[in-house]
Amino acid sequence: ADGGGGPALVAAPGRTQVFTTVVDTFLEKVVAAGSYQRFVNCYRCFYKLQPQLTRSIYDQFISQLQASIKEEIQEVKNEGNLEELFSSLDKIVEEAKDREEPAWRPSGIPEQDVRSAMVPYLLKHRSHLRRVLKEKEEENRKVAESVLMGRDRIAELQQLIQARQQAWQ
Repeated sequence: ADGGGGPALVAAPGRTQVFTTVVDTFLEKVVAAGSYQRFVNCYRCFYKLQPQLTRSIYDQFISQLQASIKEEIQEVKNEGNLEELFSSLDKIVEEAKDREEPAWRPSGIPEQDVRSAMVPYLLKHRSHLRRVLKEKEEENRKVAESVLMGRDRIAELQQLIQARQQAWQ
Protein backbone atom coordinates (compact mmCIF):
# COMPACT_ATOMS: atom_id res chain seq x y z
CA ALA A 1 0.00 0.00 0.00
CA ASP A 2 3.00 2.33 0.36
CA GLY A 3 3.70 2.10 -3.37
CA GLY A 4 7.47 1.84 -2.86
CA GLY A 5 7.61 -1.92 -2.82
CA GLY A 6 9.74 -1.77 0.35
CA PRO A 7 8.88 -3.46 3.62
CA ALA A 8 6.22 -1.68 5.62
CA LEU A 9 7.19 -0.44 9.07
CA VAL A 10 5.85 -2.77 11.73
CA ALA A 11 4.94 -1.22 15.05
CA ALA A 12 6.80 -2.60 18.04
CA PRO A 13 4.67 -4.99 20.09
CA GLY A 14 3.06 -3.55 23.18
CA ARG A 15 4.09 -4.62 26.65
CA THR A 16 0.95 -6.74 27.00
CA GLN A 17 1.91 -8.71 23.90
CA VAL A 18 5.50 -9.09 25.10
CA PHE A 19 4.29 -10.28 28.52
CA THR A 20 1.92 -12.80 26.90
CA THR A 21 4.74 -14.09 24.69
CA VAL A 22 7.06 -14.45 27.69
CA VAL A 23 4.37 -16.33 29.64
CA ASP A 24 3.69 -18.65 26.68
CA THR A 25 7.42 -19.32 26.27
CA PHE A 26 7.71 -20.03 29.99
CA LEU A 27 4.78 -22.44 29.79
CA GLU A 28 6.35 -24.25 26.83
CA LYS A 29 9.62 -24.62 28.74
CA VAL A 30 7.82 -25.93 31.83
CA VAL A 31 6.05 -28.54 29.74
CA ALA A 32 9.32 -29.41 27.99
CA ALA A 33 11.02 -29.80 31.38
CA GLY A 34 8.29 -32.21 32.43
CA SER A 35 8.63 -34.38 29.34
CA TYR A 36 6.84 -37.68 28.95
CA GLN A 37 10.16 -39.50 29.13
CA ARG A 38 10.93 -37.98 32.54
CA PHE A 39 7.43 -38.84 33.70
CA VAL A 40 7.93 -42.44 32.59
CA ASN A 41 11.30 -42.58 34.35
CA CYS A 42 9.62 -41.55 37.60
CA TYR A 43 6.80 -44.10 37.26
CA ARG A 44 8.68 -46.87 35.45
CA CYS A 45 6.88 -49.76 37.22
CA PHE A 46 3.46 -48.36 36.45
CA TYR A 47 4.51 -47.68 32.84
CA LYS A 48 5.60 -51.29 32.34
CA LEU A 49 2.20 -52.51 33.49
CA GLN A 50 -0.02 -49.93 31.75
CA PRO A 51 1.76 -47.82 29.04
CA GLN A 52 -1.47 -46.38 27.52
CA LEU A 53 -2.86 -45.47 30.94
CA THR A 54 0.47 -43.85 31.87
CA ARG A 55 0.31 -41.77 28.69
CA SER A 56 -3.28 -40.78 29.43
CA ILE A 57 -2.37 -39.78 33.01
CA TYR A 58 0.61 -37.77 31.74
CA ASP A 59 -1.55 -35.98 29.14
CA GLN A 60 -4.17 -35.12 31.77
CA PHE A 61 -1.47 -33.95 34.19
CA ILE A 62 0.16 -31.68 31.60
CA SER A 63 -3.20 -30.32 30.47
CA GLN A 64 -4.25 -29.51 34.03
CA LEU A 65 -0.82 -28.08 34.82
CA GLN A 66 -1.01 -25.73 31.81
CA ALA A 67 -4.57 -24.70 32.68
CA SER A 68 -3.63 -24.11 36.30
CA ILE A 69 -0.59 -21.99 35.38
CA LYS A 70 -2.59 -19.97 32.83
CA GLU A 71 -5.36 -19.42 35.37
CA GLU A 72 -2.85 -18.32 38.03
CA ILE A 73 -1.14 -15.91 35.64
CA GLN A 74 -4.52 -14.51 34.54
CA GLU A 75 -5.38 -13.91 38.21
CA VAL A 76 -2.11 -12.07 38.73
CA LYS A 77 -2.79 -9.98 35.60
CA ASN A 78 -6.31 -9.16 36.80
CA GLU A 79 -5.36 -8.41 40.42
CA GLY A 80 -2.42 -6.26 39.39
CA ASN A 81 -4.40 -4.65 36.58
CA LEU A 82 -1.36 -5.41 34.43
CA GLU A 83 -2.95 -4.90 31.01
CA GLU A 84 -4.04 -1.37 31.89
CA LEU A 85 -0.68 -0.62 33.51
CA PHE A 86 1.17 -1.94 30.45
CA SER A 87 -0.95 0.18 28.10
CA SER A 88 -0.43 3.30 30.24
CA LEU A 89 3.30 2.58 30.32
CA ASP A 90 3.25 2.24 26.51
CA LYS A 91 1.52 5.64 26.31
CA ILE A 92 4.10 7.23 28.63
CA VAL A 93 6.94 5.83 26.52
CA GLU A 94 5.26 7.06 23.33
CA GLU A 95 4.81 10.55 24.77
CA ALA A 96 8.42 10.62 26.00
CA LYS A 97 9.78 9.95 22.50
CA ASP A 98 9.28 13.61 21.56
CA ARG A 99 11.08 14.95 24.63
CA GLU A 100 14.43 16.55 24.06
CA GLU A 101 15.75 16.37 27.61
CA PRO A 102 16.67 12.94 28.97
CA ALA A 103 14.59 11.32 31.66
CA TRP A 104 15.91 11.42 35.20
CA ARG A 105 17.56 8.20 36.33
CA PRO A 106 18.73 7.48 39.88
CA SER A 107 22.45 6.92 40.28
CA GLY A 108 22.16 4.90 43.47
CA ILE A 109 23.88 7.62 45.51
CA PRO A 110 21.13 9.49 47.39
CA GLU A 111 23.10 12.73 47.76
CA GLN A 112 23.77 12.94 44.03
CA ASP A 113 20.19 11.97 43.19
CA VAL A 114 18.75 14.68 45.42
CA ARG A 115 21.26 17.23 44.12
CA SER A 116 20.54 16.40 40.47
CA ALA A 117 16.81 16.67 41.07
CA MET A 118 16.82 19.72 43.35
CA VAL A 119 19.55 21.97 41.92
CA PRO A 120 17.70 22.83 38.67
CA TYR A 121 14.52 23.50 40.66
CA LEU A 122 16.36 25.65 43.21
CA LEU A 123 18.17 27.60 40.47
CA LYS A 124 14.88 28.30 38.75
CA HIS A 125 13.35 29.32 42.09
CA ARG A 126 16.31 31.60 42.85
CA SER A 127 15.97 33.25 39.44
CA HIS A 128 12.27 33.81 40.10
CA LEU A 129 12.98 35.27 43.54
CA ARG A 130 15.64 37.61 42.11
CA ARG A 131 13.18 38.82 39.48
CA VAL A 132 10.52 39.45 42.16
CA LEU A 133 13.13 41.21 44.34
CA LYS A 134 14.09 43.55 41.47
CA GLU A 135 10.43 44.34 40.86
CA LYS A 136 9.88 45.11 44.55
CA GLU A 137 13.04 47.22 44.74
CA GLU A 138 11.87 49.22 41.70
CA GLU A 139 8.45 49.60 43.28
CA ASN A 140 10.05 50.74 46.57
CA ARG A 141 12.27 53.23 44.70
CA LYS A 142 9.20 54.74 43.01
CA VAL A 143 7.36 54.93 46.34
CA ALA A 144 10.43 56.56 47.98
CA GLU A 145 10.60 59.14 45.16
CA SER A 146 6.91 59.79 45.61
CA VAL A 147 7.39 60.25 49.38
CA LEU A 148 10.31 62.65 48.83
CA MET A 149 8.31 64.63 46.27
CA GLY A 150 5.46 64.76 48.78
CA ARG A 151 7.80 66.04 51.51
CA ASP A 152 9.19 68.67 49.15
CA ARG A 153 5.64 69.73 48.28
CA ILE A 154 4.77 69.89 51.99
CA ALA A 155 7.88 72.00 52.69
CA GLU A 156 6.94 74.36 49.81
CA LEU A 157 3.39 74.67 51.10
CA GLN A 158 4.64 75.36 54.63
CA GLN A 159 6.90 78.12 53.29
CA LEU A 160 4.02 79.51 51.25
CA ILE A 161 1.77 79.42 54.32
CA GLN A 162 4.39 81.20 56.42
CA ALA A 163 4.94 83.80 53.68
CA ARG A 164 1.20 84.51 53.41
CA GLN A 165 0.86 84.51 57.16
CA GLN A 166 3.62 87.11 57.49
CA ALA A 167 2.17 89.12 54.65
CA TRP A 168 -1.22 89.08 56.30
CA GLN A 169 0.15 90.21 59.63
